Amino acid sequence: MGLTTKNRVGGDAPPILPALGSVPFLRDAPPRALKAAENETKYFGLPGGWQLFAPGEPSDQIYFVLSGSLGAFRVNSNGTMELLGHIRAGEPVGEMSMIAGEPHEHAVFALRDTELLSMSRTGFMQLVRSDPQILERLTRVIMLRMRQARKKTGRSAEPRVFGLVSTSPTIDLKQRARVLATELQAMGLRVAIVGEEAVGMPAAYFDELETRNEIVLLCATMGDTPWFKLTQRHSDRIWLLARSDARPSIPLMPEESSPARQFRLVDLVLLHHSTPHDTTRTLEWKYAADAARVLHWTGMDDEDCRRLARTMSGKSVGLVLSGGGARAYAHVGVIRALREANCPIDFIGGSSMGAIIGAAFASGWDDAEIDRRIRKAFVESNPLSDYRLPVVGLVKGHKVDARLKEHFGETQIEDMCVPFFAVSTNLTQGTFQVHTEGLLREALRASISLPGILPPVVMQKQVMVDGAVLNNFPVDVMREMHRGRIIGVDVAVAPETLSSDDFINPPGFIGWTLRHGFKSAPPIANLLMRAATVSVNPNQHRALTDILIVPEIKGVELRDWKEYDAAVDAGYEDMKKALADVKGPLAQIIRGNVAASAD
Repeated sequence: MGLTTKNRVGGDAPPILPALGSVPFLRDAPPRALKAAENETKYFGLPGGWQLFAPGEPSDQIYFVLSGSLGAFRVNSNGTMELLGHIRAGEPVGEMSMIAGEPHEHAVFALRDTELLSMSRTGFMQLVRSDPQILERLTRVIMLRMRQARKKTGRSAEPRVFGLVSTSPTIDLKQRARVLATELQAMGLRVAIVGEEAVGMPAAYFDELETRNEIVLLCATMGDTPWFKLTQRHSDRIWLLARSDARPSIPLMPEESSPARQFRLVDLVLLHHSTPHDTTRTLEWKYAADAARVLHWTGMDDEDCRRLARTMSGKSVGLVLSGGGARAYAHVGVIRALREANCPIDFIGGSSMGAIIGAAFASGWDDAEIDRRIRKAFVESNPLSDYRLPVVGLVKGHKVDARLKEHFGETQIEDMCVPFFAVSTNLTQGTFQVHTEGLLREALRASISLPGILPPVVMQKQVMVDGAVLNNFPVDVMREMHRGRIIGVDVAVAPETLSSDDFINPPGFIGWTLRHGFKSAPPIANLLMRAATVSVNPNQHRALTDILIVPEIKGVELRDWKEYDAAVDAGYEDMKKALADVKGPLAQIIRGNVAASAD
């Protein structure tokens, strides 16, 4: 998303300046002080998509949102913008810079047509002297926003107005909205469902809806109608509902002239019937909608619906699984413990062997099937045993390819029932690569390709190797994928001790093979695994988790592929202990899921 700078312009000012007493922060100030501050106050309108201020601009005033919505953005080094949070009706903006007397740190844009009051620093300090509680209230806002900036969480940072847009009149949109609302209300949230009967209502009507409800669902069928256009303009995020047995038109979304469209994210919710007869590929819908995420909904009121409700409300749970060779077997035990506790897993992803275990869960396998398949693929025989004189890898990789195909077949990542990602390292560009679409087994093959051991994977002329090289514990990727809670499991440890004896006057390949046979890897395997993972920071991204477990897997090293049971048990026991101690929002999510499962 590129940075677009617009000059602030005044809207059509009302004949009388809006009363300062209508601003929640100022309502208790003495009337005489409010009257005096009007001389330091201006009213103006900011069209959707226009900029209020840019990073580095001097700050000598505070703004109050009367109606509409603003967004605070961090401008990244490549010129793209990252949404930090929403600023809604009744809230201040620019307060930190004004108090500190420093230039603005972030950019602020109108996400839809917005009415504001601006007040000079002089006028604001006059009010503070008349009512010191104003500064106390402002301090609370500043502290909350600083906390949100660190964690990227918090109510004001989350979308609250969702446009549920159907691509076909055959989709019962109101029924879908009611089912979602029921799940949201079961979480204790206030929900409003609004249809085209609200056409022509003033902006204050929608502001009131946001004030009275945590979630507002605007239901519209795609088309060239006033209500659909209003839904586009007014939604924080659009959920596009599409039938999997239909094909998208190209272009799919009608033209939108508002500059605010650059800030609006779209999620594709693909609807599946009980009897599958899909006629199109998921990617066709995703590309046509330019969707940020793909979510699947089978049936009407099943677990998919609960996952959608948790995702919409910011109460979803993401599980991140690190790489770690055979130590990653612990993830199997972690998943078993989470299921026993009825802790939902709404998003899952990982790197290297963590990606393999995560893909097993996202494929819909139960605990018994995960156990059976992982044992067959990695424990009963070593898939890295087809050694050869190395040219690009110590092993041929044919056995790994065959087992990935046997267990994951032609599955596409975007079709998986639980949103999933795998991380690999793009050696061509020197960055890590996040795989959220395409052939699953190809992404997994890239994610586990330790340089020098397995041959790399070439995708679109890019050379891909093991994700552990640059991002072994991709909690940062999960944080960008959803707004809920994150459970992280990091099984990486300092590399196993190399025996110096193996590297003093080492024999040639033939001599070593005559002594040890072909079933044991020569010392170069340990050397390459150390070299590929030595830069892994054991603390990278751990602070971004809500629950972090680092299983104590004694005696199991990266290449101990036979030590399955010990690693699984360690992950299971450590996850059970962590869940027994969990408190706060995540504990509430687990209890809510237990209640929903009982119903």
